[in-house]
Amino acid sequence: MDNNLAGDSPPPRPKWRKVAYGGMQIGYDDNYTDETFLEEMVMNANVVRRDLLKVMKDSVSISQYLCIVALVVLVWFHTLESSLDENSLLLLDLSLLALGFLALLLTEEKMLSLRLLLRYVTNITFFTTGLYVLAPVYQTLTRSISSDSIWAVTVSLLLLHLFLHDYSGSTIGAPGALKSPSLTSCISVNASVVASVFVASRLPSRGHVFAVMLFSLQVFLFAPLVAYCIKKFSFGLHLGFSFALMGLTLYSVYALHRLFFVLFLVLVVVVNVVCPYWLIRMQEYKFEINGPWDEAKLCFDITD
Repeated sequence: MDNNLAGDSPPPRPKWRKVAYGGMQIGYDDNYTDETFLEEMVMNANVVRRDLLKVMKDSVSISQYLCIVALVVLVWFHTLESSLDENSLLLLDLSLLALGFLALLLTEEKMLSLRLLLRYVTNITFFTTGLYVLAPVYQTLTRSISSDSIWAVTVSLLLLHLFLHDYSGSTIGAPGALKSPSLTSCISVNASVVASVFVASRLPSRGHVFAVMLFSLQVFLFAPLVAYCIKKFSFGLHLGFSFALMGLTLYSVYALHRLFFVLFLVLVVVVNVVCPYWLIRMQEYKFEINGPWDEAKLCFDITD
């Protein structure tokens, strides 16, 4: 009888195996895990430990572009107030064009060929000619819209431009850049161009419209390219250029109004000091776990 009982006992359960395919294993639930499941758990494996000084240096690019946009707004304001005439604006446009082109030449790793130089000159000629031809259209484009609506939309577009701007790259294809500008960067550029058109539509003459549009497009399109090339060429030169730009902007804002100077100074301090400090402090509270339950990730570029 004992032999019969022994014969009726169930067969031993097979050992559980960790396999991804093959169906359910007999004697185990589909979500079964053994005691070694948590041995492969890793905490904070991909958390990047950031240095405060490095983060502050990286945030200089944001302050630099904030200063560039602030200077553009100051030029708009003085033009609308008739403090700047069209001849002064055209002289400013030519100076910025020459300085920007010189910066690109000096920071270019390879010598600029004559063919590429002629292409640049041709593109600039077509660009300025098209602006001059369209200046009367820009001048009368928003004649039927109230000024309050124009200023409200212009401010909103500038905020959208700053929010979507790519502070780590260029708004147009830089020499030697591996990636093209992103979609958000293109939207940011379009917002700045539309804001420039709205401001130009409130100017009194065709010459003012042409000069302001040329100035705005030079800054919004080519200033990020020049800043990117300077940063790529020398990070120390990038810091020096950024601090000089900050000083010029703070001086210009102070000459306009002291309250605006205080607000802009607070903004620069928050961007360059407070926000990096907050980012470093928040790293202490980051908790990330990784283990065998994670999805598989490719360790190579799928485009290769």
